[in-house]
Formats: sequence, C-alpha cells, structure tokens
Amino acid sequence: MKFMASVAAMACMLVTGPALLADNHSAQKDIVDTAVSAGQFTTLVKAVQAAGLVDTLKGKGPFTVFAPTDEAFAKLPAGTVESLLANPDKLRQVLTYHVVAGKVTASDVVKLSRAKTVQGQEATIKVSGGRVKIDNANVVKTDIMTSNGVIHVIDSVILPRN
Repeated sequence: MKFMASVAAMACMLVTGPALLADNHSAQKDIVDTAVSAGQFTTLVKAVQAAGLVDTLKGKGPFTVFAPTDEAFAKLPAGTVESLLANPDKLRQVLTYHVVAGKVTASDVVKLSRAKTVQGQEATIKVSGGRVKIDNANVVKTDIMTSNGVIHVIDSVILPRN
C-alpha cells in the first residue's frame, strides 16, 4: 500500500508540476532523481528500490522509461503491488518491461509500432487521434529529459506477457 502511495505521489507531481520538470535543473538529474523530485512516482520509486534497479537507472544509459504514476499503480487489482514487492524477480520483469534502451523521444515513439523493452519482450505502440498508447496505457506526458535518458508518463502499469 505504501508503495502505491509513493508511486501515486510521484505521478501527481509529474502531471501537476510541469514547471518543476521544465526547469533547467531537471536535465541534470538522472531518471531516479527526476522521478523522486516529481512526487507522483512514489510507488514506482519504491518498486525500483525493491527490485534492486536504482543503480541501473542512475547509470550512464541512455534509457527511456514509460513511467506509471501512483494513480496507475492504484488501478491494479488489490494486493498486486504488495505481491510484486514480495517477489523481486517478478517485480524486475515488470519494471524492465517499462524501459527501452536508448533515448526515444516522443517524435521517435510516434514512428514506432513496437518497442523492444529491456525485459526482452516488445511492447505495442499505437498512435490514434494524436494520442499514443503503449500496450494498454495512455502516454499522458512526454519528453521529460534527464541526464541519462527520457521519461514518458503513462496512466497504467503495463505487464509483460507470460
């Protein structure tokens, strides 16, 4: 529950705090620090910590992260987040499914129909009516630049196929 609250808080900050992310300092922060500062990704940050991925996402990169907000995690069935937090291997699979190697900006994403994730599977990308979806998630904010990549905010958690 605390994990979901954390991710939700970070998500809200990214959605409601564009000025924070638009400042010149955001490009100086890495993906993790940018997510923490946003305040609407608390669940995501907690999950990244539980999965042992902090050092990776603070690394050189570049990475593209499709970052679910705290509200996105809250949409999952009851107990899902807690179950994932208790299973670091499965959690790592879910989280790395949200990451694409390289810096893929919004102008690049709209040209794609699929994106190979760090987890190994491909996520489906659809563009319709000026809106972008990755699997079942809507991309709600794009191109949050960091020192080691880019974050695109999504409104649902995407899950790899079994």
